[in-house]
Amino acid sequence: MKQKKGIHKIYHHAQDYIIIAIGCLLYGFGFNGFIFSNEIVTGGLTGICTLIYFVTSIPVSLSYFLINIILLGIAFKILGLKFIIKTIFGVVCLSLSLSLFEIVLGGVPIIKDQVFMSIIIGGAICGTGLGLIFAANGSTGGTDILAAIINKYKDVSIGTGLIIFDFVIIGSAYFIFHDIEKIVFSFVEMGVNNYVLDRIINANRQSVQFLIFSQKYDEIVERILQDMERGCTLLEGEGGYSKRPIKVVVLLAKKSESLTVFRIVKEIDPQAFISQSIVRGVYGEGFDQIKT
Repeated sequence: MKQKKGIHKIYHHAQDYIIIAIGCLLYGFGFNGFIFSNEIVTGGLTGICTLIYFVTSIPVSLSYFLINIILLGIAFKILGLKFIIKTIFGVVCLSLSLSLFEIVLGGVPIIKDQVFMSIIIGGAICGTGLGLIFAANGSTGGTDILAAIINKYKDVSIGTGLIIFDFVIIGSAYFIFHDIEKIVFSFVEMGVNNYVLDRIINANRQSVQFLIFSQKYDEIVERILQDMERGCTLLEGEGGYSKRPIKVVVLLAKKSESLTVFRIVKEIDPQAFISQSIVRGVYGEGFDQIKT
């Protein structure tokens, strides 16, 4: 049993790193092919590196990697090793992805003379990439690290810190381009990026609660434990009409596991009564970490 759990743990970790790598490739493609090539400044560290490029001609991938090395050193000292393990992988992958598409695309926009369409497509692709990275509990470093450090010492959430950084970075682009239109496009890209990112993360982490009413509750519980490796709770109940005692199975699971639950219950007891509801947040083992 322990060996099986160990294999599952290794599999899930490997799956996370693969998803992070795919997310980095998507971001590198979307950024270079649709955003950077149209001289649009994004938020985050890539936005800072874009500004550096247009002032010094230093490639975005190089400045991104070098600045992150400094930030990771600071994060290791302040936030500890646990915070930066996947961040290091994300930083390396994204740096390589940015460098790859700088070479492959050569700074030429994929859609020419269509800036607005480019930032919509680019924002969606970048948001998808970041969504995959964050859904796999990864990070791309940059302003994420700065926001986490500020959050540790000040009563400012990481999300609020990132928004402040993004507004400052995008606003700074005016001093380089002196073009309000580019600033507007940058904020549109940021909105599309964050919207897609939020949708992907919520879709992945959304949880559901099941109330299962069945006389074969013991078989259902056993199958849930075996097939899904999830715990559940039995509540004592009484039929309002029949006045007979009944056990109610309470199960919290990921939304993506809903079909598995229905298949298990239908296979064991087709006459079972099931209630499924979406829950806003589930915290604890197997779900999101409890944060204070």
